[in-house]
Amino acid sequence: MQIITRLEELNIDSKTAVAMGKFDGIHLGHKKLLDLIINAKQDGLKATVFTFEPSPEEYFVGHKIKQLFTKAEKRKAFEKMGIDILVEFPLNEHTVATPPEDFVRHILVEDLKASLIAAGTDVSFGDKGRGDQYLLKNMSKELGFELILIDKVMLDGEEVSSTRVRNEVVDGEMPMVKRLLGCDYSISGIVEHGKHLGHTIGIPTVNILPPDNKLLPPFGVYRSTVVIGDSSFDGMTNIGRKPTVSSDNQVGVETYIYDFDEDVYGQNIEVILHEFTRPEMKFDSLEALKAQMEKDISGIKKKNS
Repeated sequence: MQIITRLEELNIDSKTAVAMGKFDGIHLGHKKLLDLIINAKQDGLKATVFTFEPSPEEYFVGHKIKQLFTKAEKRKAFEKMGIDILVEFPLNEHTVATPPEDFVRHILVEDLKASLIAAGTDVSFGDKGRGDQYLLKNMSKELGFELILIDKVMLDGEEVSSTRVRNEVVDGEMPMVKRLLGCDYSISGIVEHGKHLGHTIGIPTVNILPPDNKLLPPFGVYRSTVVIGDSSFDGMTNIGRKPTVSSDNQVGVETYIYDFDEDVYGQNIEVILHEFTRPEMKFDSLEALKAQMEKDISGIKKKNS
């Protein structure tokens, strides 16, 4: 997958099918757009995602916002779907002032060779957000590109949106998050050395530090799956600050993988969260912590069987 992050890289030599959007959550609504451009590959068009970096929300509020998908996770997801080109259009003082007509004419059509443009009916772009579905409709006739507009996707009578997904993540409702995303919620990272206390109580864990901008569900214990390379393993994950054994307030994601004893330090893993089982707790002793963890493991194993 070709990744474009600078304006001077925008000159494409093949016709494209472009999906426009923020793609901050890659939920069911986004996937409906993505399916359109992926299907257009059958007509010889390159499937192209056009999004913004930083997100318009971050740019205009002036600070980082917790992400459902980090940049690295988004790139991995798009590549796995079969996207050919990912444009992370740089938002800055100059580019946000681009007249929407110029945006369509010069960036989408001339530079990206857009033959098909797919967008939501709430699409917004260009100076002061003046670019919308009606401008795209008018310019599609003038410039000769096909335009497909997608209405909001509904689930259980409510609109599927990134805000809705965020709220469900914050509430720890992982099965609903999966329904809204069309896939499980996960956290990726490099396996770090911890204090090795898991080894001392016979329950070794693999530990990752989540990116600062990753939206985390409530601290506590989750039924999980860990993906390491091409292999997947059932496990139990704790997200939080480990109050029984730590006082540094470092938020970590530690997972006990059943019947697993490989050395994976330094490897990138993905921790998939299936179900919240209990909140994080502080115990009076390591023995009490071990007893609870053994109880947690037994209960989660029953659910997996």
